[in-house]
Amino acid sequence: MIEVDENVLLKPEDEDYQSAGYDTSTASLTSSVQEYIFENGRRYHAYYGSDKYIQPTDEIEQDRLDLHHEIQRLVWEDKLHQAPLDEPHRILDVGTGTGIWAIDMADQYPMAEVIGTDLSPIQPSWVPANCRFEVDDAMLDWTFRDDFFDFIHIRNTSTGISNWDHLASEMYRCTAPGGYVELCEADMGVHCDDGTMADDNGVKVFCENLQASLVKMDRPPRVMEFYENLMKKAGFEDVETLLGKEPIGPWPKDARMKKVGVMTLLHCETVFESYGMAAFTRALGMDPKDAKGLCDNARASARNKNYHTYFLYFRVFGRKPKA
Repeated sequence: MIEVDENVLLKPEDEDYQSAGYDTSTASLTSSVQEYIFENGRRYHAYYGSDKYIQPTDEIEQDRLDLHHEIQRLVWEDKLHQAPLDEPHRILDVGTGTGIWAIDMADQYPMAEVIGTDLSPIQPSWVPANCRFEVDDAMLDWTFRDDFFDFIHIRNTSTGISNWDHLASEMYRCTAPGGYVELCEADMGVHCDDGTMADDNGVKVFCENLQASLVKMDRPPRVMEFYENLMKKAGFEDVETLLGKEPIGPWPKDARMKKVGVMTLLHCETVFESYGMAAFTRALGMDPKDAKGLCDNARASARNKNYHTYFLYFRVFGRKPKA
């Protein structure tokens, strides 16, 4: 259980973090203009089909992805992975997004070739010499040969995965004997340990609608046990799981968790519209104004210092048996 900072508990009649001495204001960002599908003022992937992925690909989203990468580094105490790697030579990052994790891994393991794949070519061109990116759909048959990678990494891709069994099979096939696969995903819910989250909490309502959207898209949210069983069923052994929490706001007493909370609160300025707008309008048939209202209410609840909520993440990794 995350302990609440005493300063946050002061003045419960005030809802904003400014009353507790925290500045949580943010500046707005502008999107770039490219040839993609535009909905609700955001740019979305189109090359492999607009139904492939519900998050945008514009500059606002790219900044959000990079911010969340830094949040994840802090949550996991600056560890880019949990699997016990020993001088890997080939690393694959599936759903690489802006490529920031792949770039960091290329720096950390200069002896390795790091490949990042994604539906959209939004990665930078200036990267370490041992890092490169490819446009690809992980739901198709992979073009990589058998037993090729020492480490395969997948993070925050669950809203775009329509067939986990196929994905796990391809990961297993392309992992070298003795190599590792690691998944890092959220459960798509919001949690609270001290009873400060009511049923009408904006973040809770948002998550419930997002979960309903994903179920309708045949991509239901998965719990930790699902990923553990997925790995074992595919043939991986020594499967291990770790849990990580992202507090929403600087309400924790612990200094590191408080910093995570500040960054997560900043992340909340854009994450709700990123995950919600396409899901709510496409899958649930909501009017864009109603969908935007759910996102706005979630953001307002996130800013309320009296709600001590957090997002839950888990890392699941396993090893392919040695030949």
